[in-house]
Amino acid sequence: MHLFYTPTINNSDTVFTLSEPESKHAIRVLRLTAADNITLIDGKGIFYEAKISVAHPKKCELQILNSRTEKNNTPQLHIAIAPTKNNDRLEWFTEKCTEIGIHTIIPILCHHSERKNLKEERLVKTAVSAMKQSLKATLPIVEPLTAIQKVLALDFKGKKYIAHCYNENQKHLKDVLPKEENTLILIGPEGDFSKKEIDLAIKNGFEPVSLGNSRLRTETAGIVACHTFNLINE
Repeated sequence: MHLFYTPTINNSDTVFTLSEPESKHAIRVLRLTAADNITLIDGKGIFYEAKISVAHPKKCELQILNSRTEKNNTPQLHIAIAPTKNNDRLEWFTEKCTEIGIHTIIPILCHHSERKNLKEERLVKTAVSAMKQSLKATLPIVEPLTAIQKVLALDFKGKKYIAHCYNENQKHLKDVLPKEENTLILIGPEGDFSKKEIDLAIKNGFEPVSLGNSRLRTETAGIVACHTFNLINE
């Protein structure tokens, strides 16, 4: 299956023209020709089956044959995570969570944050590649770097958790996650959340949880939280 990300397509389209980079990839790299079938994804959960009508490397024209909505009954998972000092590790987190299944990624600025600036467009590109690789049609939302105080004050409709390493006998995430409920999980930086941030989170309705006995890197903790959520909601 040849997947092409086309965020500007909509259900009313009967014909569509690929962008120049996607046209070049289709015709020059994949060597597709007229009458070949391809699949378009809009990032909003819809697959479009299409046939190449004009195989031009700059303006590849398509005939839209049909569309179908991605089957996804899983509730929404939002993970707010502190960017790692090495940006490659955050991109790895984004890639793997997109493959597993996540709705929103919110990079957060915390007291102990190692990185205080971020180019979220790189994370979006990573998410697009992972969406295509895993044959999905839904692109996770990647928010800009946000102060943790703003995230804690969000009027979030669903369950809210903060994963931290302080030994306060908090329950494991897998033991408290309910099924079929939107969830927001906070993952801190390598130096963990400050005690003040944890107290403020609890005051705002976040439940403290553990991700196990091992001390996990930030990106590993995020992936564990994502996998646990999806496992519970299978």
